[in-house]
Amino acid sequence: MKRLFDITSSLIVITIGFPFFIIISILIALDSKGGIFFIQQRVGKDNKDFELFKFRTMRSNSEKAGQITVGGKDPRITKIGYLLRKFKLDEFPQLLNVIKGDMSIIGPRPEVRRYVDMYSKEQLKVLSVRPGLSDFASIEYINENELLGKSDNPEKTYIGEIMPAKLQLNLKYIEQKSFGTDIKLIFKTIRKIIK
Repeated sequence: MKRLFDITSSLIVITIGFPFFIIISILIALDSKGGIFFIQQRVGKDNKDFELFKFRTMRSNSEKAGQITVGGKDPRITKIGYLLRKFKLDEFPQLLNVIKGDMSIIGPRPEVRRYVDMYSKEQLKVLSVRPGLSDFASIEYINENELLGKSDNPEKTYIGEIMPAKLQLNLKYIEQKSFGTDIKLIFKTIRKIIK
């Protein structure tokens, strides 16, 4: 049921949003040099790596300067990138990951290998399900970049405070996962983005 819903809803959104995605692609190309998409290795279900797709919001090769972005302070983010990130529009290409089976609409957000290697045995349970576009942690920390922007040491703040809190919420999702929970989280995510 969940997999059928994932594929059907992804195809519907891609079909309806295709003209809009073309406009986003053109704006990205006009705003800065580089490709339209940003592809990054993330860790998925059963601790297996996969390539995650996003619209590119940073200048080319920006990841070499670090994997954490800090909201308004980060000079690597392009002008159109700020807008895409604000409304989570950069995440739409991940619908391709959903169709491929790497991800689900709802599930714990996939992390990069570097941080997954820091997980405790309990925290590794989040890898027992497909990662998703949104879940409890995504909603709670929708302004994560702004929080990190206020920190003197964003990396330390992420590892010591934000990541453990998000993982607790990820585990909460796993305990409560059901089709009904997924539908509620979809509407909560939309409402949070609009607000």
